[in-house]
Amino acid sequence: MATPTTTPTATSTATSTATENRLEHFYRWAPYVLLVLASLISAVTADLLLMTAGERLAATALAAAALALQVWWSGASAHRPARGTASQAFYVLRYALAFALTWLNPFFALYALTGYFDADRWLPRSRVRAGLLATAVVMAGSEVGGFPLNDLVHWLGFATLFGVNGSFVLLFDHFSAKEAENARVRAETIAELRRTNARLEQALQENAGLHAQLLVQAREAGVHDERRRLAAEIHDTIAQGLAGIVTQLAAAADSSEPATARDHIGRAAVLARQSLGEARRSVQDLGPGPLEYDALPKALAKIATAWSDSTGVRAEFTVTGVVEPLHDEIEAAVLRIAQEALANAGRHARASRVGVTLSYMDDEVSLDVRDDGRGFDPLALPPRDRTGGFGLDGMRARAERVAGVVDVESGPGLGTAVSARVPLVRHD
Repeated sequence: MATPTTTPTATSTATSTATENRLEHFYRWAPYVLLVLASLISAVTADLLLMTAGERLAATALAAAALALQVWWSGASAHRPARGTASQAFYVLRYALAFALTWLNPFFALYALTGYFDADRWLPRSRVRAGLLATAVVMAGSEVGGFPLNDLVHWLGFATLFGVNGSFVLLFDHFSAKEAENARVRAETIAELRRTNARLEQALQENAGLHAQLLVQAREAGVHDERRRLAAEIHDTIAQGLAGIVTQLAAAADSSEPATARDHIGRAAVLARQSLGEARRSVQDLGPGPLEYDALPKALAKIATAWSDSTGVRAEFTVTGVVEPLHDEIEAAVLRIAQEALANAGRHARASRVGVTLSYMDDEVSLDVRDDGRGFDPLALPPRDRTGGFGLDGMRARAERVAGVVDVESGPGLGTAVSARVPLVRHD
C-alpha cells in the first residue's frame, strides 16, 4: 500500500496557512472577549471604586459604542486595505474609547490591551511605536489605580510603570520587526530558489534536447565518415587493383608470346591476391598492408617498384632527412596519397619517368610525386574531381584528416607535381 508523501515546501506552506488562520481568529474575536470580560469586572467592582450613577451610565454607553465599533469594523475591514486611512482611524477611535473607559474604571484596561496586539496590523510601520506607547499610557494609569492622577506619588508610580511598559513593548516590537524582516528575507530567498530551480529545470530540459540532437548528429557524422573511409579505401585498393588486373590481362591477350602472356597473367594474379587482402583490411579498419611489416620509406620504395613493373614507366624513390617512425595515421595517409598519385600518373600522365621523394623535416613530412607526362589544367579538372570524387579531392581529404595539405602543380605539356605536407607526429 502506497504511503502519501509531502515535500518540505508543501509542509511548511500548510503550517504557515494554519498559523495565519489561528491569528486571524484571534484578531477577530479577542477584542470581543476582552471587552465583555472588562465590562463584567467593571460592573462587579463599581461599588468598590465608588462609581457614581453618571459614571456607570457613561461606562455602559461607551462600552456599547466600543462593541458597535468592533462589530462594524469586523465587517468593513475585509474590504479595506490594511494600514490604510480607515484602519488608522479605527485604531485611534478604539484607543479613545478604551482610554475613556479606563478613566471611568481601571479594569477596562483589559480592553485597552488590544492596542498591543494589533498595532502593526492596522497602523503603518512608522506609527506602530506611537500606538504601542499610547497603549502603555493607559496600562500604566490603570496599574497605579486609574485616572486622574491626584498626587505626586501617583505621578511617580505612573512614570515608573509607563517606563517599564514602554520599554517592554518597544523591545518586543524590535524583536517582532526583526522577525518580520527575517521572514520577508526567507520568503524572498525561497521565491528566488524556486525561480532558480525552474530555470535550472528548463535548462536541463534544453540540455537534454541538445544532447539528444548532438547524439543524432554524431551518429550521422560517424556513419558518413565510415562511408567515406570505406569508399576511399575501396578506391585506393580494390579499384586500383582491378584496374591493374584488367591492364595485365589485356596485355596478356595482346601478347603473341606464351612466356610474356604467362608473365602478365602472373602479375594479374598477384594483384588480385593483394587487392583481396587490402579489401579485408579495409573492412576491418586496419592499416594498409604494405605498412604491416615495413617502415614507410621501404613500403613506398616497394610501391614505386611495383608500379614501375606494372606500367613499364621508370620510377625513382628518394628519401631525405632523418627517418623517424611516424604515427600510424600519418604513415597511412602518406602511403595512400602516394598510391593515388602514382595511379593517376599511370592512368593519365603518359609519362616516361616518375620521381617519388619522401622528406623528413623538423616539424613536418612532405611527399612529392613528379612526372614528365602531358600534364593538365588544374582549373579544368574532370567532373569527378570537381564534385568530390576520389582523385585529387580524395588525396586532399586524406591530408586534411591529419592536419595536412596537398598542392598540385601542372600545365599542359609541363608534367604534374603532387606535393603533400603533413605534420611530423612521432609514433608513441
